Amino acid sequence: MRSINNSREVSRRAKGKNRYAYEEDRRSARYYDDEEDYYRERPKKKSSSNDKKKRRPEEDYQNIRKMSDPENNKNRKNKRRRGRKKNRVSRTIGIILAIIQFILSVVLAVNVMLFNVLTSTYFLVLIGVLLILLGITLLTQIAAKGKGIGGKIFCILICIILGVGSFYIGKVNNAFQKITGSNKKTSSMVVAVKADDNADTLSAAAGYTFGVQYATGGDQTKSAVKQIEKELGQNITLQEYSNLGEEAQALYDGEVDAIIYNSAYSNIIKEQYSTFTKDTKVIYKHNIVVEIESDTSDESVTKPFAVYLSGIDTNGDITEQGRSDVNIVAVVNPTSHQVLLITTPRDYYVPIPGVSGGQDDKLTHAGIYGVDVSMQTLEELYDTDIEFFGRVNFTSMTSVVDALGGLDVESDLEFDTGWESGAEIHVNEGMNHFDGISALAFCRERQALPDGDNGRGVHQQAVITAIIKKMMSPAMLRGASDIIESVSDGVDTNFTSSQIQSLIKTQLRTNAKWNIYSVAADGTGGTDICYSSGDEELYVTYPDENSVAEISELIKKVKDGETIEGFVSTE
Repeated sequence: MRSINNSREVSRRAKGKNRYAYEEDRRSARYYDDEEDYYRERPKKKSSSNDKKKRRPEEDYQNIRKMSDPENNKNRKNKRRRGRKKNRVSRTIGIILAIIQFILSVVLAVNVMLFNVLTSTYFLVLIGVLLILLGITLLTQIAAKGKGIGGKIFCILICIILGVGSFYIGKVNNAFQKITGSNKKTSSMVVAVKADDNADTLSAAAGYTFGVQYATGGDQTKSAVKQIEKELGQNITLQEYSNLGEEAQALYDGEVDAIIYNSAYSNIIKEQYSTFTKDTKVIYKHNIVVEIESDTSDESVTKPFAVYLSGIDTNGDITEQGRSDVNIVAVVNPTSHQVLLITTPRDYYVPIPGVSGGQDDKLTHAGIYGVDVSMQTLEELYDTDIEFFGRVNFTSMTSVVDALGGLDVESDLEFDTGWESGAEIHVNEGMNHFDGISALAFCRERQALPDGDNGRGVHQQAVITAIIKKMMSPAMLRGASDIIESVSDGVDTNFTSSQIQSLIKTQLRTNAKWNIYSVAADGTGGTDICYSSGDEELYVTYPDENSVAEISELIKKVKDGETIEGFVSTE
C-alpha cells in the first residue's frame, strides 16, 4: 500500500499557524488505498468518555486569544468588581439584620425581666438561647463567605419570633397589671319604670314621680338623684320609702312612676317579687366608683395570709357590686405548704359590720355593699384577719376553667343540673371532666342536691381545689401568661403584681407539693327578717356556733404552721 499524506497541502495550511491548527490538519489528512485505487479519508477515532472531558486544542487556542484580548481583560475586571460590590451589599444587609436581631433580643429580655415570673435559672437559660441564636446569625453573615442567603432567612425568622414574643409578653403584662392592685368598687344606680311604660329615656320621664329609699345605700341614692337632676336640668319629684320592698311595691301599685335604686339590689327585690326584672325596664344608668380603703402593698406573701374568694352573681363589670354566691376563705401558709379552704353558706345569718347596725342578714347580701364588706363580715365571724380578696363573676369562671384546659372534679352524687344553673348537664358519681360552662353549672346547682346550699358549697370547694392544684403545676405556671390574658376582664384582686409574681417564682423554684384541706361551716335552715330586705322574711341558715369555733381554731393552726389532723388532704 502506498500512502499519500498531501504533505504540500498540509505544509501550506500549517504556514503562519500554531501547532494546534497543524495537528488538526494532520488528523484530517487522506491516504491512498492501493486495492481500491483512490484516496480515502482517515477514519476518525472514536472518543471515549475521558476524551470528552479533555479540552480540545481549538478551545485552548480560543482561550489564548481571549486572554490576550484587552477588551476581554476589561470585562473580567468589571465582572470581578461587580461581584465584590454584591458581596459588600449582601454583607451589609446581613450586619443590619444581625443588629435588628440583637435589639429585639434585648427588648424580649427586658420584657421578660419586667414581667418577673421566671426564676434566675430560667432567665439565664433564656439569655443563653438568645446569645446562641445571635452567634449563629453573625457566623452566617460576617464570618462565612458568599451571600449567606440561608443565614438571612434564619435571621428574619428569628426576628419575627422575637418581635411577636415581645409584643405578646407586653400585652400579657398589661393584662396582669389590669387585674391586680384593685382598690375600687362600682355602684350601678339605675332608674326603672314598668315594662309597658312609654318612657324609654330619662328625658321622657322628666315629669315623673321617683320612688327612693335611703335605708340601704343611702349615700349612693343621694348621689344618683343629684346626677339625674343635673342631666335633666330641673328638680325631680321624690317619694321616699323605708326599704326596697316598699319602694318596689309602690311602683307596682302606681304610687310612683319610676324608682331609683342600686342594680345590685335587683336580686334582693326578686326574692320578694320573682318576676321583677320582667315587669320592669331600665331607662337610665349611672355608675358611682368608690375607693376601697385597704393597702396590701406591704403585706408579705412569704408569711401566712388569708384570701377571700368571691363568686359574684353578675355577668357585667367585675367591679360592680353584687350578691356573692361563692364565699370561700383560703388560709395559706407558704412555709408549711398548707392551704385550708373554708366554705361559708351564702344564706348564713350574720350581722354586716358598718352596714346593718347589728341586725342580721344573709352573708350573700354583704356583697351588694362591696367586697370589702364581705371580707369584714367573715373576719368578724371567724375572728381572723383576711388580707386579700379574689373576685370572679360568672363570665370569668368559665374563662378560667377553659384557660386551664378543663378540670377533673370528683362528685359524691349522680344528678342533673337545671337550666337555672346556666347549663343542663349530667354529673356522674365519681370523676368528671368539666369545661368552663359545665364547671359553672356544677358550682351553681343546689335544687338537685339533698342538702341544698351546703352541698353546693362542697362542689364549689371541689372546683376551687381543682383549679389551685392545676395552677400549682410547673407546666401551668410557665403558661400563667396565657391564663392571665384570657381572664383579665373577669378577675379582680387586691394582690399586687409583685406579690403574685413572687408566689409564681417561688413555686417554680421549689416545685413544692401543697396539702389542701377543706371544711364547711354548718348550720340549720329557717326563715327570718333580713336587714337588706326590710320586713320580708327570707330563707336563712342559722350558724352552728361549735362549727364556727372549730373553724376559727383550724385557721389559727394553719397560720401557726401546725399540721392539721383529722381532715382529708386533697394533695
